[in-house]
Amino acid sequence: MTASHASALAAAAREATQAPLSRKLTFLYLANDVIQNSKKKGPEFTQDFAPVIVEAFKHVNRDGEEGCKKQLGRVLSIWQERAVYENILLDQLSQVLYGAKKAKKRSYEEIRPADEDFASQSSPTEPPQTAELIRALQELENAASGDSVLCQRISSLPAEVHDMSLLHSITDKESGERLSRLVEEACMLLADYSGRLAAEIDDRRQLTRTLMVFLQSQKDGLTQNEQKLEEYKRKLARVTQVRKELRSRLNNLP
Repeated sequence: MTASHASALAAAAREATQAPLSRKLTFLYLANDVIQNSKKKGPEFTQDFAPVIVEAFKHVNRDGEEGCKKQLGRVLSIWQERAVYENILLDQLSQVLYGAKKAKKRSYEEIRPADEDFASQSSPTEPPQTAELIRALQELENAASGDSVLCQRISSLPAEVHDMSLLHSITDKESGERLSRLVEEACMLLADYSGRLAAEIDDRRQLTRTLMVFLQSQKDGLTQNEQKLEEYKRKLARVTQVRKELRSRLNNLP
């Protein structure tokens, strides 16, 4: 690890421990983005994060709630499937989240199922309850894709923060530092929104699978009720015939 990397990580660690929970998750989303993108060019950042990532997970998990653990679990699942770190480190992160019991490693298909694979998903023993579906749909009402305020903030980011060709306009240290602050804020904003979108995508995929199970259970119920209806119609016809015959016999009795 270079001295500059060590200094930057130390500063980030200090800020992360003092930040509110939502900000701490943003730091982890940002770390995930840096780790995965830098891995294509070299292992330096991935290796630099390794000594502190377990403590970061512990810190966020300790201060967070069940929803926070769910977000951390998504990040861990991606790292497991893409073999971002060695199994020893991944197991440590798994123990932080799930305790001594090792978390089940999800397959790539479970993380990112293709549309044609939905039908082949194994159905649970019991179909989902209507209340469960309503709750999942209500949660999506506050999903990242519907955050118009944040989308507006992102669309209003100045061109300088994402267009390297405009860096030549920096002529003095003051303007450079001002742009640096804007870039840092934009980076955190986009990392946080990307993390929320990734979580929303995962939730929508899970909801799609749940809806397919629910729809299949409704189709099965419809088929069964149609069969029952035909059966009861036949029984009603027989009972009606018996009633008609019985009345005819009673009318003929003395």
